[in-house]
Amino acid sequence: MESVITADDDVVIAAVTVAELQAGIALADDRNRTRRTEFVQHVLDLIPVELYDLSVAQTHGHLLAHVHRSGERRGAHDLIIAATAVATGRTVVTTDRAARFGDLPGVDSVLLR
Repeated sequence: MESVITADDDVVIAAVTVAELQAGIALADDRNRTRRTEFVQHVLDLIPVELYDLSVAQTHGHLLAHVHRSGERRGAHDLIIAATAVATGRTVVTTDRAARFGDLPGVDSVLLR
């Protein structure tokens, strides 16, 4: 990941990503719950959370309208992540090929392999 994210980058995660991480903890079996909890805490200690504010909500609305007009099905959380990136002038860095962030208007994305 060093080739994509540098020390000078202003890295954040979308608030909805925290919800996804918390769901992963809640759904984990007893054997994996502690490890996941520690991982999420480490992420939250290192990376600031970008809130779902008015600007993100407005951008989210534009993306929802785009998806509705195009007839494409998109994950609800993926649209919030994309809206957060657009509203805050950031790039989505992801391994989720199915999300197709780069196909959304105004979304800059990097797909990691």
